[in-house]
Amino acid sequence: MLFRQVIEPDSSTYTYLLHCPDSGKTALIDPVLDTVERDLKMLNELGLELDFTLDTHVHADHLTGAKRLKELTGSQIVGPAIDQLPCTDIGVREGELFRLGNIEIHPLYTPGHTDHHHAYLIDNGTQKMLFSGDALLIEACGRTDFQSGDAATLYRSIHDKFFTLPDETLVYPCHDYEGRFVTTIAQEKIRNPRLGSNKSLEEFVEMMDNMELPYPRKIDFAVPGNELCGACPENVPDKYRAPCDRHDQG
Repeated sequence: MLFRQVIEPDSSTYTYLLHCPDSGKTALIDPVLDTVERDLKMLNELGLELDFTLDTHVHADHLTGAKRLKELTGSQIVGPAIDQLPCTDIGVREGELFRLGNIEIHPLYTPGHTDHHHAYLIDNGTQKMLFSGDALLIEACGRTDFQSGDAATLYRSIHDKFFTLPDETLVYPCHDYEGRFVTTIAQEKIRNPRLGSNKSLEEFVEMMDNMELPYPRKIDFAVPGNELCGACPENVPDKYRAPCDRHDQG
């Protein structure tokens, strides 16, 4: 398997490239509209054609690059079936494998950050790799104060779906804001200040309910835009419009 991790710096969003050399199939997990050109250049340099984009959920802090990449490459848009987005080509569900050639991707329904969030688990033959989206971050977790978020639900998702995985499972989150790239299940069980050291459900809910986080600066256009797989709404502020203008120009 060929694997790459790249970041969009404004929203600190990680995009992951997965490629099956046996079949030639390639996917991007959580692509960002702002870095579509960068991703296309990466694919070209590697001699790859894009077959799929997979989003973990409807993001609130950036516009997905799924629609734009489909227009430019013919890739299919993959996302949680529970969303029932008309722009999605393939809906994924827990318990149903998504195959990228010979790579088996296991969707895990992990609500709490949003009510439709899915993570993706693969086994590369040497080690399990969990693409945890916004549910579990490096020594943190996704916020639960908007988009039908619920702290108790997130706690159960992480404990029941993630913390039951082998300790050595590598965890690749959708975001990190401190220049970190990867963690493990064992590390999060011990070091995560919100969830580690056997924090109780009650402790976690109290902590999440009292975080007083700022209003997401892109949510008003990101959510409706991502419900259209990355279309730019009219209300995108001028300072964020450059990727949209490139999109509109075709």
